[in-house]
Amino acid sequence: MAPPRSFLWARRVFLTLLTGFVLLPVYVMLSSSLKPLADVTGKFRWLPSGLTIRPYIDMWSTVPLARYFVNSLVVAGSATVLSVVVAVFAAYAVSRYDFRGKRVFTVTVLSTQMFPGILFLLPLFLLYVNIGNATGIALFGSRGGLILTYLTFSLPFSIWMLTGYLDSVPRDLDEAALVDGCGPLGALFRIVVPAAIPGIVAVAVYAFMTAWGEVLFASVMTNDTTRTLAVGLQGYSTLNDVYWNQIMAASLVVSVPVVAGFLLLQRYLVAGLTAGAVK
Repeated sequence: MAPPRSFLWARRVFLTLLTGFVLLPVYVMLSSSLKPLADVTGKFRWLPSGLTIRPYIDMWSTVPLARYFVNSLVVAGSATVLSVVVAVFAAYAVSRYDFRGKRVFTVTVLSTQMFPGILFLLPLFLLYVNIGNATGIALFGSRGGLILTYLTFSLPFSIWMLTGYLDSVPRDLDEAALVDGCGPLGALFRIVVPAAIPGIVAVAVYAFMTAWGEVLFASVMTNDTTRTLAVGLQGYSTLNDVYWNQIMAASLVVSVPVVAGFLLLQRYLVAGLTAGAVK
């Protein structure tokens, strides 16, 4: 039975309004990034009186944006890879084996998501400083320390999400691989991992997004050399002026990796978040 015409029109109106609500900030960012600073700070106009690409050129010299970009890529990429590797082993152990304290482990891992991140800021800061003073290992103000920090947030949810996905992969596949001569690691890498690609991609996207846009810990745990994009964008605001057009241009540029990655991996992401299909 076809839905009534009133429902179809109401759906079209709602979707149109929702699309406009989503795209309006993007249009404002794009138009502001193509205006001279005087036009951005003046009376707002929906249609720019003049267009210029100068903000996209000046934004690289106003602040060391390229260095911040590299720092963000290194930190987010490393945190993503480590989260995926650790989560695969941990989720496989929880999903396939029964061991003492299994329920306590899973509940503890998931319960860490209950606490706001700011509660861990001071303990991690003191821990990194004391480790540096005692061993000479520079965790505070380094990329490595920031990567470890992001692992503490991405790993618990990654393990929990990937465990649920691996539960949907039949154990008969593991048993068949063991019968054919594979060991536990062989069954994991040859059978389970290929069947769990959507779940692994979902974990990777989550870990990358968590690290890419994080501000609180990046503003405390980094210095001028290791600063990331999320914190470095504040450099466009000075005591004398705020370069709004360059901020908008830089915001659009730094969003490209996330948007491109999501568009390329969206089918795996959707499959992973919905527990996927058995292969």
